Amino acid sequence: MSAVAAKPAAGSAMNPGAMAVGIILTLILVGICYVMSPGVGLMALIGVIIGGVLIGFGTHFVPVGGAPAAMGQAPGIATGVAMLATGAGVAGLFGGAWAAETLPATMDPMMQLIIVVCAGAVGGGLMMAITCMMVNFLYVFGMGIPPASGKVANDPITGDSQAEYKSQGTEGHGLPFVSFVGGVIGGTLGGAGGTLIYFELLVLYENALPGLMNVTAAQVMPIAVSAAGMFAVGLFLVNAVLTAYNITGTIEGPHDPKFKRWPRSIVASAVASALCGLVAVLIVMPLPI
Repeated sequence: MSAVAAKPAAGSAMNPGAMAVGIILTLILVGICYVMSPGVGLMALIGVIIGGVLIGFGTHFVPVGGAPAAMGQAPGIATGVAMLATGAGVAGLFGGAWAAETLPATMDPMMQLIIVVCAGAVGGGLMMAITCMMVNFLYVFGMGIPPASGKVANDPITGDSQAEYKSQGTEGHGLPFVSFVGGVIGGTLGGAGGTLIYFELLVLYENALPGLMNVTAAQVMPIAVSAAGMFAVGLFLVNAVLTAYNITGTIEGPHDPKFKRWPRSIVASAVASALCGLVAVLIVMPLPI
């Protein structure tokens, strides 16, 4: 059988049964946290799950072209899904962590959360905007090829025709406007999700570690910041890699047919975030024995 006649990979199909099992597993993990660490621990876990879901969903917006994009044979940024998404998340995490340290302690906790998450979202979105701009700059002025999509006849946002600019024998090249916008949206969601995970764990550790270690809040601050940061980066990598397996290869952005696979990634991210988040919560909680 020729490659043209081959059927699409089975990975693109949805499995309702598996997704239902994933949702049940997530609820079980949340229930375990409710029994063992109600209150601030449970709120931290819910924040981690929401942050992981934002990361998984946002990664589908990021235009990734891999090795073919490096040769101008496919649209997107010439790197892998996990690396690019993690870069956006870490950039957002820096912005959110800076905001968390500069806000006054007397501010309303909900307002603190909103400002910190927004700062992380801006950081992630800005990183992706700069990256996408430089990619197009290199494609146009370095390689002499215009941005063009191979997935759609017209750009869904601008309506510009793509066929006239797509080189023969390629799937497109560069970053069309819809891919550029998708990259910024993906970076924004990823930065917000990673920052939400960091901030929720930071609040948990600031409240739990002083009593657990019998030290003052000021003494435990470096440990709380370090632990929350490590778990946030680790969870970002977990969710980015899961989404990379879901995408399986390259993706142009929200107009790519692979984007429709996002529900499966959402469930997988929720389960993985719930499991990792439960570990992050229980390590600072005394066992009920």
